[in-house]
Amino acid sequence: MDSKRIELLRKLVDGFGPSGFEREVTAIVAKTMRPIADEITVDKLGSVQFIRKGTSDKPKILITGHVDEVGFIVSGITDKGFIKFNTLGGWFSQVLLGHRVIIRTRKGDKFFGVIAAKPPHLLKPEVRNKVVQREDMFIDVGASSDKEVKEMGIQIGDPMIPDSSFQLIRDGKLAAAKAFDDRLGALVAMEVVRQLKEKDIKHPNTVIGAATVQEEVGLRGARTTAHMTEPDVGFALEVDIAGDVPGIKPEEAPSKLGGGPSLLTLDRSMIPNQPLLEFVMATAEKEKIPYQLSQVAGGGTDAGVIHLDRAGCPSLVIGVPTRHIHSHTGILNLSDIDNAIKLLVAVVKGLDKTTVKSFTKL
Repeated sequence: MDSKRIELLRKLVDGFGPSGFEREVTAIVAKTMRPIADEITVDKLGSVQFIRKGTSDKPKILITGHVDEVGFIVSGITDKGFIKFNTLGGWFSQVLLGHRVIIRTRKGDKFFGVIAAKPPHLLKPEVRNKVVQREDMFIDVGASSDKEVKEMGIQIGDPMIPDSSFQLIRDGKLAAAKAFDDRLGALVAMEVVRQLKEKDIKHPNTVIGAATVQEEVGLRGARTTAHMTEPDVGFALEVDIAGDVPGIKPEEAPSKLGGGPSLLTLDRSMIPNQPLLEFVMATAEKEKIPYQLSQVAGGGTDAGVIHLDRAGCPSLVIGVPTRHIHSHTGILNLSDIDNAIKLLVAVVKGLDKTTVKSFTKL
């Protein structure tokens, strides 16, 4: 990845944007794409669409990446000044303790906090080896009373994100950060539209890139985006669970870092349109772009609602293998993002009316 693309990824993943509080990140998307896209639209839930017109108005190709990240929200303040919280999106309680968070108030002030619980030294032996549940945790902001917390401006309903900034590792080949799920997908959509514009690539369709909101709490932004744009083909750009870590069997998560983008053959929310999947596989092979076939039986994506739009929309999930998703820090290989962009650009060039119609022809 070139420095410009890396810097955009850094800006996106370092942004503050848990589900329902994405405006800081969607503003970055809109500002970046305004001089590039032919048109920018925003639906009433807050998702941003950036459109690149080709040689034909139709078919319309929707390429989405959601920009909300898993986070937290203040649910209460104890009389001793500790903060209780609920989660925004799915968290495994075991990954929470000891991690830093950033709390943002309604005035925009940001405060440090750390997730904590009763020290193990004070737990009975039969309790010490059990996973501490989120309900038994609290966030320490250094206060000694609820009055001090209120003076900071922290209230019920204030959002929080993991305190984990972007960094390059392994000589710049890999990156570590929060929010790869799924701001890397938004980056891919943005870069596809940028490539079409800057390289003046001819494509027989209209491409609609989208940065969708509230995916982690029910695929909500993709639903309104699909309703508004009425796509003929849909792609959800996502993370894929990298299985190249200890304890994971190949049949549980087959994709690996550096092996190219993954094409999901199944997830909990969608079985992809098979002719579309085969078209993308053939395109990758023709262009000599590496790819991996994968499944995520325990998770869903924006494509889960896009493929059900109106009378149905042929859809596919293209993933970037990522380690440790839904935690404070994920790890990915930047080459997989580059190859995902190359693949989508090549695919878009081939999606004319006849090809798209063939995906649903009997």
